[in-house]
Parts: sequence; structure tokens; C-alpha cells
Amino acid sequence: MKFQVFVITIWVFSLSFASVSARFLPNNITGIPPWILHNATKTAAWEAFTRFAGCRPGERRDGLSKLKQYFSYFGYILNSPSNFTEDFDDELEKALRTYQQNFNLNVTGELDDPTLEHIVRPRCGNADIINGTTSMNSGRSSSFHTTEHFHTTAHYSFFPGAPRWPSNQRDLTYGFLPANELTDEVKAIFTSAFQKWSAVIPLTFTQTDSYFLADIRIGFYGGDHGDGEPFDGILGTLAHAFSPTSGRLHLDGEENWIVSGDVTTASLPSAVDLESVAVHEIGHLLGLGHSSVEDAVMYPSISSRTKKVELANDDIEGVQLLYGNNPDFNGTTTNSGSRERDTSGGVPSYLGSRWGLGVVFAVGFGSFFL
Repeated sequence: MKFQVFVITIWVFSLSFASVSARFLPNNITGIPPWILHNATKTAAWEAFTRFAGCRPGERRDGLSKLKQYFSYFGYILNSPSNFTEDFDDELEKALRTYQQNFNLNVTGELDDPTLEHIVRPRCGNADIINGTTSMNSGRSSSFHTTEHFHTTAHYSFFPGAPRWPSNQRDLTYGFLPANELTDEVKAIFTSAFQKWSAVIPLTFTQTDSYFLADIRIGFYGGDHGDGEPFDGILGTLAHAFSPTSGRLHLDGEENWIVSGDVTTASLPSAVDLESVAVHEIGHLLGLGHSSVEDAVMYPSISSRTKKVELANDDIEGVQLLYGNNPDFNGTTTNSGSRERDTSGGVPSYLGSRWGLGVVFAVGFGSFFL
């Protein structure tokens, strides 16, 4: 009884944290409305990193400490000091090379233009490397900062121990934070996103008005919203979710979310497709980590004015390993992607967590440039 009271207290307490009326926009606005003018002209969270173009090992640049914080938060630098230096040292070069490998870039160890283009892209707040092991192996070794060698060519990954929803929960309910007052149009975006996954696994998802009792709880928040992982405003980290069976999905309410029409023709350069982000985060709710397959919805980053909602083979194979196949699934998908099979007995990598419950790691970077 005490535990139940405690859980309810936590839920009620979370409602008081920075829930916001998120910005939902049609794609065909001809100009920027006055009410979002300030939002539309804000600097993207990581835009300042572009000034490091061409920076090489051995150089010293003001602001490199902020880039080291970025790599630290996403797991590329271990045992982070309290204060980073402004030097392009061996630690930064090693982190950069691993980042380039994970994202299938040329491994130069330098801040070349293609690498910086990836670094400043908006992305999920999920860490790519935990405790020295990368969960994005790009068909290469998954070892990092370790003497052990794990041979695997699976690009999908899981949380520690591969948590999943139990077999007696095959119809999961989802609810929306009441304070957000979402329209039916916005809620329908999530319905469509859930259907992408239910089409390939034997799980169904049903909307409920009972937010507190729902298996999956969805909310839009701004800044610090009580889970220790504050959002950072325009672009940067877009959303974060939690591993099974927590069921929490949080989105940054300060983004310019597109809910209808073709996002690729949106007039705002910072427009973000809501369904694309929702499909990705639901993958985390089901137990998937990130993939290094760029066509996969579980790829960590997505550019603004981009839509990616169809599951690739890599997404499908990973989630079906957790839950099995939907008997009605015919084995085809619009976005096929590709994944090299390992015939040497390799196993998929597992996504670790800094929190014991396998919470997806999300970071707000708004303070980096203060």
C-alpha cells in the first residue's frame, strides 16, 4: 500500500514539471506567425560546433571543452573530468574516431565537414556508448576502451538484459499527459506510429484516457521536467524514452513539430516531423537501442524537414528477436534497409544504461553555450 501511494505521488509530482503547450504546425504555412517568430529564429542547440571545421589533433580552440561534453554525454569519453580543457587531445581524437565509425563516416580523427554535419544534427537523447561498449557497431568490432573483442555484425541493439514487455501484456495501453491538451490530430500521429510496430510483432496498442494507469505515458515538456534530463530547446535532443517496462516517452515541447502534410516542404528550417520521432522513441519503449543503419528508424539522428517512419529490416529483425513475428506480417516493408548477417556465432550488442532501470540517456545542452 505504501508503494502504491509512493508511485502515485511520483506521477502527480511529475505533472508539475515544465509540461508545455507544444508547438504543432501544418507544413504549408506561408510565413512565420508572430507567435513563433522568436522560437523560429533561436540558435540550434549545437550550431556553435560548426566553428570547429578543420580542427585537428594538437590544436587548441576556445569551446572545444563544450564539444568534449557532448561526446561525454553520449558515451564517447569515459571517466569524464569535472572540467574539460580546450585542447584537441588524444582523448577527443579517440572519441571522434569511434563516433565516425559508428556513423559510417571516414575515420579521420579530424573535425571535417561531414563529421560536423552529423554532430550538429538533431537526435535522440540516447547514449551511443555505455561503459566502454558501443551499441552501434556498423558491422565492425563492438569493443571500445576494452581489451575484450566481441565480433558481431548486428546493427540493432538492446538494453542490458534485453528487457521486454512480459508475455501476458500483449495489448499495451497508452495515454497522454492531460496538461498538454493534445488535439485528436496530434494523438492520431502516435496511433499511426504505434501501428508501424504492431504490424511486425504480436503486440497491439490501445489509447486510453486513464493516463495514470496507462502502460505507456506520453508527454511534451520544456527544459528541466523532473527526470534529471532537461530538454534544450530548438533541435539538439528532440525526445527521450525509457526501456521496458517503464513506459515513459518525453518530447521537447519547444520544437516546431509538424503534424500534417509533407514536412520536407515546411517553410521553417527547424521543422521536425512528429511521427518520425514518435516511431523512433516507441522502438526504445519496446526495448531497442540505436542502430548504425542510416535507413533504420532506430538510427540516432534525423535532420529537420525529414520524414522517416517506415521500419527497415534492421528494425524489424531486432524487435522480432524480442517479441516474435506478427502472424499477419508478410515479411516486406517499404524501407527495407540492410543488415549483414553474422555467421560466426556473434550476438547483437546490448545498450547499457547509467541508471539501473535502463533509462534512455537524454541530455539538455542549452547550458553549453551560456
